[in-house]
Order: sequence, then structure tokens, then C-alpha cells
Amino acid sequence: MKKSSFFVFFIIVFSVYGLVNLYIFFTGWHAVPEGHKILYLIIYLFLSLSYIAGRFLERKSLSWFSSLLVWIGSFWLAAMVYFLLFSIAIDLLRLINLIVPVYPASFYNNITYTKFEAFHIIIVIVALIVAGGYINARNPKVKKLNLTINKSAGSLKQIHIAAASDIHLGTIICRSRLEKIVNIINRLNADLVLLPGDVVDEDLGPVIRQNLGETLRKIKSKYGVYAITGNHEYIGGVEPACKYLIEHGIVELRDSYIKIIDSFYLIGREDRAIKGFTGKTRRSLEEIMAGIDGSLPLILMDHQPVKLEEAEKNGIDLQLSGHTHHGQIWPFNFIAKKIYELSWGYTEKGTLTIMYPAV
Repeated sequence: MKKSSFFVFFIIVFSVYGLVNLYIFFTGWHAVPEGHKILYLIIYLFLSLSYIAGRFLERKSLSWFSSLLVWIGSFWLAAMVYFLLFSIAIDLLRLINLIVPVYPASFYNNITYTKFEAFHIIIVIVALIVAGGYINARNPKVKKLNLTINKSAGSLKQIHIAAASDIHLGTIICRSRLEKIVNIINRLNADLVLLPGDVVDEDLGPVIRQNLGETLRKIKSKYGVYAITGNHEYIGGVEPACKYLIEHGIVELRDSYIKIIDSFYLIGREDRAIKGFTGKTRRSLEEIMAGIDGSLPLILMDHQPVKLEEAEKNGIDLQLSGHTHHGQIWPFNFIAKKIYELSWGYTEKGTLTIMYPAV
């Protein structure tokens, strides 16, 4: 990424992060009694800075401490969303109470105690929500679909494809998590395994340290394992990430295609992040497909699901994408629905079928 673009991106992201955390902090500050304020300040600073500090330390020197900070910070990022929603709700309730008193008289009997009790209740609720989300994330579900492409594929009548996008290998998605994913894929007895981007989270260091490549080698597939780049490969360094994956049995399709068993084409596009990080422009789908026999089935992997009409126009039969995570956590799923034509599941657009197989 050009230095000026990176600087602007850095300033925007951390400004928003800082302002959100300040807002949450002061909401809590008003609820904490005087004798607890210093402890609250220390804990809050630790939680809100842990992710940034952990990622910074990972780039300098990997250690158990950097991993611990990333873990704590990752949970904080999720908790922060719900603390923000509670903070907004509290301020709205205060505003309503100024116009039309809604607080019961008992609220004012010991207002310091009442605020602190509400503070504890909110922490428990947020902790339960985040814990529930973590448990759900640790148990990926398999969605099985039977799709028909109305084209001849020679002697091939059917094929079993296992697709898993946005695995995000690194500190959080560690060896035990990856082994679970690999075991799920292998139980499906797939003929072809597709990984449509963000296989690696950001920094490659934690992936190398845990030797996750050897776990990737355990994926069983009759016709191979294929991947494309996602925005996170570009964030952490796309060339080292792709090199590592290739060295461990993953075929990277980067604005290229491959004809499989003389029956169908698999096409892989560079992620759109290539422009922001390198200044280069990815090839158009039409350029990539020059020379392809369109009478055979065409399967496309494109990480970010935008401009779906381009795939439809070029005769793609099946597109696999990821990236959106369907907003990842509530209520961002509503935002994802507004941004993307399809943010989760699958749909048909003319003769094109689009799927989002996010882990």
C-alpha cells in the first residue's frame, strides 16, 4: 500500500476506534464509585489497547505474551460493540427521562449503588453474548447444497466440492481449530476443495510458528486444493502468504484458471485489495477467461462479492466468495445486507449461482 494511503487508512481506523472507546469509557466512568475509578481506568486501558499492542508485538517478536494480548484484544473487539450499544441505549434513556420521567422513584434512593449494579449487569450480559459467539465460532456448521449446471462436462456427471472461505489462520485460528476444520472437510470426502480467500489472517509469523501448513497438507481431495487471495493476505503480506500456502500443497489461482480433468474450468481472481496495497489493478474477468471453452462448466472464486453482473456477463456458472462474514456479529448483519447484493448463503442471478461458504 502506498505510504500516504496507508497513513490515511491508519488515521481513520484508529480515530474511530479511539472515539468509540472514549465514549464507552466515560459511560462506565460515571457508573463506577470513586473508590473503584483507578482500577477501572487501568483495566479499561489494558483491554482497549491489548489488540493493538499484541499485533504490534507479533510483528516484532512472537511470544506467549503477544498471543495473549491478541486473544484478549479480540474478545474486547466483540465486547466493545455491545458496550457501545448499551452506552447509546443508556444515553437515549437519559434523554427520554429528561423529557418524560420514566425512572422509578427507587432509582434515586441510592443512585450510586443503582448505577454500579447496572454496570455489573451489563458486563455480565456482554460477557455471556461474547462467550456464546465464541462457542458458535468454534463449531462450524456444514451446509450441503445440490446444484445443477446445465452444461456437458464430458464423462464427469457429478462432483463433490467442499468450500471454506475466511479461515483466517493465525493466533486465534490456531492448530486445534484448523485440525477441526480439516477433519470436517475430510469427512465430506470431497473431490475438490476450494478456499476462496483469507486463508491466512494477517501476520504469517503465528502460522509458521504453529506449523499450520502441515495441518493444511492433511486435507484430502481427489482433484486438489485450490485457493485465492483475500484482503487479509494483502494486509499481512501477500507474496510470503501465497508462497507458504503453495509450499504446503495449496494451489493459488491469481487472476488465472485451470482446466480440471478436461471437464470444467476453475477460475481464481486476485482480491480487490491489490490496488490499495500495491497500486496494481487486477485483470478483468474477460481478460482472465480469454481462451476458455465456455461450453464447459465455469466455476469462479472471487473473495469480495461485488459486481456480480460481471460474472453473469462472462458466463460463469458458479461463483464462490466470502469476505462479508454476514456482518460477523449482530447488528452488523443488517449493514452487510445493505452493502452487498448477497451477504450470506446462496442465490441465483440468471444462469449464475453465487455461494458464500464462510467458516
